[in-house]
Amino acid sequence: MVRRVVAGVTAQVGVLDVGSFSARLVVLRRGGSPLEPLLTHQTKLRLDRELDSSGRLSKAGIAAVTAAVEAANTVAAKHGVSHVYPLATSSIRDARNADAVVAEVARATGTELKFLSGRREAELAYVAARRWYGACAGPLLVLDIGGGTVELAAGGDEEAGFARSLPLGARSMTRDWLPHEMASPKRISALRAHVLDEVGDALHDVLPLIREHRAVGCSKVLGQLARLAGARPQRTTSELRLDDLRTWIPRLAVMPAARRAELPGISRVRSHQALAGAIIAEALLTVSGGQVSICPWSTREGLLLGMLDGRSPGRPSKRDAA
Repeated sequence: MVRRVVAGVTAQVGVLDVGSFSARLVVLRRGGSPLEPLLTHQTKLRLDRELDSSGRLSKAGIAAVTAAVEAANTVAAKHGVSHVYPLATSSIRDARNADAVVAEVARATGTELKFLSGRREAELAYVAARRWYGACAGPLLVLDIGGGTVELAAGGDEEAGFARSLPLGARSMTRDWLPHEMASPKRISALRAHVLDEVGDALHDVLPLIREHRAVGCSKVLGQLARLAGARPQRTTSELRLDDLRTWIPRLAVMPAARRAELPGISRVRSHQALAGAIIAEALLTVSGGQVSICPWSTREGLLLGMLDGRSPGRPSKRDAA
């Protein structure tokens, strides 16, 4: 958490979000909004390239994280920010040597990376979506495709009544199911069946309750797929429809990563996992009703908004507390 104490009052809140592709520092004024950050700083990372076959983060990957944290600390100190909440997401949390990564970064920078459970990340994505759409949007089903996990959350109030995290991230599904440049139809079919089964099982008990919920997508994967399927850039609202997405899956399947990176919306760093991301999104849209609205806020913004409200970042949900 980033704070500046002025006359005993916390003047700012902030987060250093260390993910697979970047480490991003965001600081907000007390009473402010993620739409108008006081300070932002980003260091690019490629931790997806630094995980070996056993799931361990390499020495180069640890060094990159250390340098990114040190750079964020320097920027924060330059602007008079004395404390940073350093959130590490699944690319580090799920690494087999996560404890060693945390220890080395702490030794080198004095900053101990913090983890939130996948379930807590789902709850925070829900908070972000709820604030973005407001109470008038009615009940929400929030979907977030990350690199290592998929987060699902649903509810009709300020906080989610249901939250789950599934090991179905775009990076991990690419590694485990589609490791080669060109995926065979058999492998693609197997992955589609696997993801649909997992998502269906996760939502089976609550499906009767969420059929009328508005489906909201809170991830860059879903945002890029919406752009690929025809959503206009720089619009405040966009949607991804199942029929449009399904026309792209066979096309992505026959393209190398370099060719995918030339498509609208698909970034170069995410191009290798675009096919797996599309297959995961297909399963989510199949189960949730065939259409999802794209929300630009996700876990980081939910964490910041909770901190603005004075809540502890790792505070357990009401469901967990019960």
